[in-house]
Amino acid sequence: MKTRRTRFRISALSKPRGRPGARFVDSVLFRIISVDTPPFVYFCTVSHKTWEGVMELYASPMACSLASHITALEAGLPVTVHYVEGAKTADGRDYREIAPNGYVPALVLASGQVLNEGPSVLQYLADQKPELGLAPAWGTTERYLLIDTLNYLSTEVHKRLFQPIFSGTAAEPTKAAAMAALEPTLDYLSRRLGERAYLVADGFTVADAYFVTLLNWFRFIGTDIARWPNINAYYQAHLARPAVAQAMAEEMSERARRAA
Repeated sequence: MKTRRTRFRISALSKPRGRPGARFVDSVLFRIISVDTPPFVYFCTVSHKTWEGVMELYASPMACSLASHITALEAGLPVTVHYVEGAKTADGRDYREIAPNGYVPALVLASGQVLNEGPSVLQYLADQKPELGLAPAWGTTERYLLIDTLNYLSTEVHKRLFQPIFSGTAAEPTKAAAMAALEPTLDYLSRRLGERAYLVADGFTVADAYFVTLLNWFRFIGTDIARWPNINAYYQAHLARPAVAQAMAEEMSERARRAA
């Protein structure tokens, strides 16, 4: 029997690439994956399952799963990235057989357990390399500030604003209300960030990986981030970060491949 050949990538083995230019970010075309928006998948062959400790990350190029991709690269973890396309996997399975919620990210652990919410995926990946500080230690005030920040970004920014803006089914008044809330939200985030280089603690954490991902979306819909100088400086600095640049370059390459 022939095994269907499919594409896959192990992020931990990839080489860093250069910083993306402004046109790179401005040309981002993406959509947020939700239950009523078909997710994307690229599936590797089953042979990789024999590799001890390898995790599988199901992602959509430049969607919220970018934050998890960045985190995996930052931590140097053995994570196989599968790019999801359509409601079924490359071998014909319904993506919901892997992730019942039908959206990304989904992280399949070496044990077979699946995590399917961004904050849990991000923290799990960070906790595999606690010495790197991608998430503060459990029990510290900083850890709960991280959870607070991730919850805010995932509910008040991702879901409340961008879900209706990118939805093909949301009513126009709902979209308009979300658009009207963009600037006040950035005002709040600007105050929350202040003059610091990171959202939480004294170094790069998964909250920064998520915030950079969301700032891509603000840029995509035409928000002039330069109106918030501290956010703009923060964003430009993190775009130059090797793991951020590499993850974005890989995901934009996948989008270009599909468009060809």
